[in-house]
Amino acid sequence: MGFWGTSPFDRGAVADFVGDLDDMADGAERLAAIREALCFAVEETGYLEAPEGEVALVAAALVAAGRPGGPPVDERYGPTEAIAEPSQELAELAVRALDRVLAADSEAAELWDDSASGPEWRASVDALRTALRPASESVRGRAEGAGAAADGERENRCP
Repeated sequence: MGFWGTSPFDRGAVADFVGDLDDMADGAERLAAIREALCFAVEETGYLEAPEGEVALVAAALVAAGRPGGPPVDERYGPTEAIAEPSQELAELAVRALDRVLAADSEAAELWDDSASGPEWRASVDALRTALRPASESVRGRAEGAGAAADGERENRCP
């Protein structure tokens, strides 16, 4: 695994994914590619190889960065084209992908846990998880969101 730091963008495996995002026509197309990367990780029932796990991790980082107050995208290694603001449902899918990347049958987690930087890497993943949480949930917001639950659930599922 080619990496030089614990940031999701500090990986050789994500360069092609980021380049592909920059080649896409619009923000909606980029969000669809991000969703696809997240879904791949979530739906993998066997051993999740490191390159796919790392791409899912950077996809989750891009979702987090697109949320209000989210962490910034790495200017050197992140995409240069804007990503459309992600929905809360996509953020929830990103959390599920992070869970999968951290699972025992994930090569990325295995490799990081065998390194001295493993705790720092896990802390960076936990920071992404925090950034993906809803900014606030009021009683009114939950009541209004109940009617949209079916739409959100549909968006949270993978194709």
